[in-house]
This record gives sequence, structure tokens and C-alpha cells, in this order.
Amino acid sequence: MTDSVNQAVNAEPVNVELVTEIHFSDLGLAPELLKALTESGYTKPTPIQAQAIPIALEGGDLMAGAQTGTGKTAAFALPLLQKLLPLASSSASPARHPVRALILAPTRELAIQVEESVKAYAKHTPLRSLVVFGGVDIKTQTPSLMRGVEVLVATPGRLLDHIEQRTVQLGQVQMLVLDEADRMLDMGFMPDLKRILAMLPKQRQTLMFSATFSKEIKKLSEEFLNNPKLIEVARSNATSENVTQKVYLVAQTHKHALLTKILKGSDASQVIVFTKTKLTASRLAKQLQREGISADAIHGDKSQLERMQALEAFKQGTIAILIATDVAARGLDIDHLPMVINYEIPSAPEDYVHRIGRTGRAGKSGIAISLVAPEEEKYLKEIEKLIKRQITPEQTFVPETSATSQSSSRESVTDNRSSRGSNETRASSPRPAPKKKSTDEWFDKPYEPSSSANNAQQLNRVGSKPKTEVAALLGGLQRRN
Repeated sequence: MTDSVNQAVNAEPVNVELVTEIHFSDLGLAPELLKALTESGYTKPTPIQAQAIPIALEGGDLMAGAQTGTGKTAAFALPLLQKLLPLASSSASPARHPVRALILAPTRELAIQVEESVKAYAKHTPLRSLVVFGGVDIKTQTPSLMRGVEVLVATPGRLLDHIEQRTVQLGQVQMLVLDEADRMLDMGFMPDLKRILAMLPKQRQTLMFSATFSKEIKKLSEEFLNNPKLIEVARSNATSENVTQKVYLVAQTHKHALLTKILKGSDASQVIVFTKTKLTASRLAKQLQREGISADAIHGDKSQLERMQALEAFKQGTIAILIATDVAARGLDIDHLPMVINYEIPSAPEDYVHRIGRTGRAGKSGIAISLVAPEEEKYLKEIEKLIKRQITPEQTFVPETSATSQSSSRESVTDNRSSRGSNETRASSPRPAPKKKSTDEWFDKPYEPSSSANNAQQLNRVGSKPKTEVAALLGGLQRRN
């Protein structure tokens, strides 16, 4: 198994130009599925779909790699539904609707969107689907699960919760899909995956989809896949050619002013702004709201209901700016999202690929802007190394605002970066004002009790009569002998 996996991973990517002119009707899909695709406005498959669907329909294991936004969900959902159609039943009995296909996703948002796609493709069939994820009361999911579903989409942790409560049985699973497998490993789901796979039938088909093929992914495929075929429509870690990548070198203290300037521009009709921490996301959203910009934040500390409401408001255009941590870097599929902004550069260069993959999807163009502080330039170099290209920094002027005008130095300065061989403009970091020395040196000395105070303390210790404290109407306590 190991040799076959290594051969598959090391194979050259397929030439997708030869298959771009085919239609979904050429792939052997059932009329019910083709009808749903037509109603959704899809007629031609994307390269990953054109390659993955026929191989998946053959029944073998598959490793599929493609950059985000290329239609990976349909690439596994359509063959999955096609293979389950002969087993579909209109009976109301839960026994006639066992879980036959399991799709594991790393995040709640991705799981929700995958199940929405499955439901849309299967709407003209009797096949049932359900999504289960954490962050909500498990009891709300149990009734639907107990009624029976053929396709179950789940996050690993919540699936294990249902298994422990015996509300789901996996003994009849025929197909397993690991979506965003690299992300699941990054999030530490390997122990959960091993527990879940140990409960599945050994005779099954496994499809692994990932945006990147790391050493860990290869190891995972060796453990879970059997003689898989490889499909890679773009080199691992590649960024979409439809995305224009821009970098602004700017001091951390000037980022907010530059961000506000960009968001008030004509191109920023709908933007996802990425931060590294939940605290920054919340604070940034509140600051933008105070400045009259419709914004909201989505991160791990938000309840599932709050996150879903924020996402829906963003999709509907009620809010224009969504501030997000990397919890939203995957799985968000916003139609025609024109721009993403990295307010903070991710420490892991792979996360940059996933962040900017939110724009430029399905053949549309997009813009990805990164605000890079001097201390973040090391992360930018790692990103450029990963994507195998340099991003020439843009020149910008940071406008003075009420926040920036408090500093004595808010002008951009020229930084000659010899490694790039060009003059690039960045905002200078203000130096802290020097501490003023006191005019009277007595104030700079530590407290020392006077000799009279020491004598008074000694008298009190040897039994001298203490002074009586009498409350005064005003001015606190006064003393009298």
C-alpha cells in the first residue's frame, strides 16, 4: 500500500485542458442528479470534477488535490449520490435509511455547507442527508438522526459524541469522504479519525480531498486508503491565477488607518478580513462599527447561532465586512466575493493559501490584500517560498486619523529592502516619548520615613499613650491629644 501511495503522490498532475469541454451529462450521472445540477445553473464540470467523478464511480480509493474554490464538494458528492441511488427508499422506516456514506469535515461551517450541497443535488431523489456538529445541543440533532439518513456529514468530535450515546450506527457505511484532510490534521483530529475509522467496515471506498499534500497527508493516506488513484489539477499549495495578490508594508500601529482607507474604497463592497486572534477580531469589528462601517466578527468564542447569523447576514449583504479568524478560512463559499484582507499574516503559510482561496472562486476574479508589519515579514517570506512567487509590495499613504494624529511620527518612510531590490514604502513605527525627569530630585527618591516618624513609632511600641481618633464631619479623621 505504501509504494502505491508514494507513486500516486509523486505522479505528475493530469492535463486538465483535455477535459474542460465535457458536460455533466457526459459523466454517466442519473437524470435526477442532472436535473438538480441544471436547476442550480451548472452544466460544465470543473477540472477536479471532470477527473474525480469517473474515478469515484469506478469504486476505487481516491486522493484528490486542488486549490480551494475549484468545486471539490460536487466532485465527491455527485458520485456518492449516484452510487447510493439503487439503495434509495421512500419508506418512512428508519431501518430503510441507514448511514451508507459518511463525510467528515474539520469545521462546523464547512460541514454545514457540504450538507447543503448534498441536499441540493439529491433533492429529486429519496436519499436523506443530515449534518451534525458541535456547539449546539446534541439533543436537537438526535431526532433527525434516529429517523435515518443515508448521507451523514459530521465534524469528528460531534460524531464521536453520537457514537457514545448510541444514536448512530456506522456498520453499513460504504463510502467515506475526508474533506479538507490537511486541515483536520492541523486541528489535531488524527486520534478522533483513527477511532472513527476503526468502527467502519473495512470493505469500503475512501475518498480524500485536500488543498495541500504534506508529509502528514501522505502518512494518513497510507493508513486509511487502499491503492488510491491521485488527481491533482494544480500543484499543491498553488494559489489561484484569478486572485490578484497585493502586499502593503505598514507598521502595526498604522494598520487600522490603512484598513479603513481600503474598506472605504470602491472595490470593497464585500470583504472578509482575517486576524490571528479572537480578541483582535472582536476589537476590530467594534472599531469599524464605531466608524460607520457595517461589520461583524466570527470566531471560536461565538456561539454557533451567532456565527451562523453573522455568516447569513454577510451572504445577504446586510453586513459588508466580516472579521474572521482562521476558523473561517475554510469552508466559506460566498458567491462572487471580491476581496479578502489579511489584517494579520498567518504564522503557517498554508493558511495564507486557504484564506485567499475565499475569493476568486468558480472562475471569478478576486483581490487578496495583506498588511505586513516589519515583525511579520518573516512570515511573508515563508508564504512566498510556499507559493513559489514574490509579491511586490505596493506603495501607499497612510492617512492621519484621530488615532494616528496623537503620535508625533505617522508618515511613511522608504525602506530599501536589498533582498527585493526595490524601494518600498512603509509606515514608520513611532518611538515612545522619553520619560521626563522630575524638576525636583526629591520626587525621584524612594520613600524613607523621617527621623521624627521613627521616634513616634518607637514611642508607640514602648507603651506611650496613643492618640484618640475622632471622626470629623468633613475632611476624614482628625486627631487630638
